[in-house]
Amino acid sequence: MPRILFRNVMIASLGVCLLAALAQGAEPTASLKKGTPDLKSAGALAFGPDGILLVGDTKGAALFAIDTGDRAPAAEKHKLQVKDLAGKVAAALGTDPKQIAINDLAVNPLSGNVYISIARGRGPDAVPVLIRISANGKPEEVSLENVRFAKAELPNAPGANDRGRAESITDLSFADGRVFVAGLSNEEFSSRLIAIPFPFSSEGFDGAGIEIYHGAHGRFETKSPIRTFVTYRINNEPYMLAAYQCTPLVKLPVSELKAGAHVKGTTIAELGNRNRPLDMIVYQKDGKDYLLMTNNSRGVMKIPTEGAGSAESITERVKDGGTKGLGYDTIASLKGVVQMDQLDDRHAVILVQDASDLNLDTIKLP
Repeated sequence: MPRILFRNVMIASLGVCLLAALAQGAEPTASLKKGTPDLKSAGALAFGPDGILLVGDTKGAALFAIDTGDRAPAAEKHKLQVKDLAGKVAAALGTDPKQIAINDLAVNPLSGNVYISIARGRGPDAVPVLIRISANGKPEEVSLENVRFAKAELPNAPGANDRGRAESITDLSFADGRVFVAGLSNEEFSSRLIAIPFPFSSEGFDGAGIEIYHGAHGRFETKSPIRTFVTYRINNEPYMLAAYQCTPLVKLPVSELKAGAHVKGTTIAELGNRNRPLDMIVYQKDGKDYLLMTNNSRGVMKIPTEGAGSAESITERVKDGGTKGLGYDTIASLKGVVQMDQLDDRHAVILVQDASDLNLDTIKLP
């Protein structure tokens, strides 16, 4: 059976679910209540159904679902190019660019508008802010007053003063009616993945501690968090493809992400040491599936997913910064990419740090 992008399957099944819900008079936002979300920080972002923005709050060890009201489908997604993004955001907020730290970006799959999470200010007094960039390229603050939202507190998070609290949420993804959250817990297997049903409920979450073999380090590890991940189907079964520091690529079966479980991932690639993965998307081109992953020291990697299902697990040390398992091509034309998200079937939005500026751009998927 040919592999199908999990995102495409999710969108199709989600459409059926939405139609059923609407037929019954319910909407995806029905579980959200009006108020002002008590965000303590704004980090990892992802979009759920119907323009609902999912926001990871590491300081508060919580996940927020915020109704942006941005639901009008775009006939054609606009291709954004914004030079000196930090400067333009600072101007919109009436502050200095040095007081702006951009944490993540996400593209609304309905409208094509880009959302970014930032910290305004430095240190413990920094204020979380959400910014929307629409077709005109001008950043505008997303008001959080009297909006519809829901909140899910993460269980067993590192303490507020623990070093691991800043990594209680490292990445988010929405698929098949659930929000998947990667990060650290205060448990023995501190690296974990949580699956939170949406709409949120008080019935608890499925979550598992993760163990992986780290080829560059030559050992099994349970305390290194996933840095970035995507949902993907292999032989029609849902998996996570997750990247870690230094840089193992691991597949994790979603079916094993159960409350209290300890899951041993299969390391299907070692992509080189002294490297931090920053962001990753999965897309299809010319009938084949690829991962596109940006890193802080090894550029942007294009990784064919063919063979991910049958790849043997790496269980021996990969020495001298070498690579093993799934191969990749480095996209030489893409330099300084720190964040990315897919815009449509043929394009992605990227955030690029050059010598002096942080710029938003739109590229063709390679």
